[in-house]
Amino acid sequence: MTTEKPLRVVVAGLGNMGRSHALAYHNNPGFEIAALVNRSDVPLPEGMEGYGIQRSFEGALRELKPDVASINTYSDSHADYAVMALEAGCHVFLEKPLATTVADAERVVAAAKANGRKLVIGYILRHHPSWMRLIGEARALGGPYVFRMNLNQQSSAHKWDTHKQLMKTTSPIVDCGVHYLDVMCQITDADPVEVRGMGLRMTDEIDPAMYNYGHLQVLFADGSVGWYEAGWGPMMSETAFFVKDVISPKGSVSIVVNEATTKSDDVDSHTKTSMIRVHRADLGTDGNFLHADEDLSMKDEPGHQGLCDREQAFVLKAIREDIDLTRHMADAVKSLRVCLAADESVRTGLAVKL
Repeated sequence: MTTEKPLRVVVAGLGNMGRSHALAYHNNPGFEIAALVNRSDVPLPEGMEGYGIQRSFEGALRELKPDVASINTYSDSHADYAVMALEAGCHVFLEKPLATTVADAERVVAAAKANGRKLVIGYILRHHPSWMRLIGEARALGGPYVFRMNLNQQSSAHKWDTHKQLMKTTSPIVDCGVHYLDVMCQITDADPVEVRGMGLRMTDEIDPAMYNYGHLQVLFADGSVGWYEAGWGPMMSETAFFVKDVISPKGSVSIVVNEATTKSDDVDSHTKTSMIRVHRADLGTDGNFLHADEDLSMKDEPGHQGLCDREQAFVLKAIREDIDLTRHMADAVKSLRVCLAADESVRTGLAVKL
């Protein structure tokens, strides 16, 4: 048991992710929630009903002087809130995406370095044992790689309302794409060099300048290529909505899910792997495969709340053990740069060199 004093945290933004992170702090004895901040009152997770909800993030920083600021608001406020907290002396957990522009992302990273504070970005898959295994198996095969990934969500009711709110500032291929570009970059280690994007606005319920379906293609310096697809809304198909496939000259590594029992708008389905299938391309003298496919069961993997608990445990560890997050921050900027370049390509119709 640790004898260290709990870190006092202000949690800003109480949407789906914010409430889950708040619960993680509530259940971790290394943290003490100093305040919850949200624009309106929302239902809190079971056991947290006694917390009040404040309206002003700036006021909470000024009055409570917390050790940590957890920022889970909409993307357009990320950079300003993060810099405000860092300059107030807080360590910061910041939900992805890091910002809505590369310049703002770099401004946040610079503020973390200038103030000697830790900045952890919400790349939740980095804390998922199954995704860590997927990355390890793919790296063991060796490149160059083909990455095939998507996450389409057939949303309705309040989930569609949330998507429409997100699309006031951020397209689906940016909001979700940063996760999977980060996975691609971890596997190949090569720099992305060119991005192409296309998108379509399929509803009058969003701004004419926004699109709710997007597809990007990325080329890497080592010859690897990849695509990522994301669409949100009531019109999206449930067919092949979750593709996570890595191919190399020596075989492939794939996440296998049961689409018959998995819904695309279920937040747990966005991280669950069910099973990882490793296929090896080696052929015998008779032309047949030398190895049967290997199916790695991931039945005991953590659910969504379990992953949030792991992520915030890492925040605590990074602060107390003074972990060097230089690469972590640089990787977050890199994946955001690719996705924003894809967004630029959608809007201009031109490929973007990085």
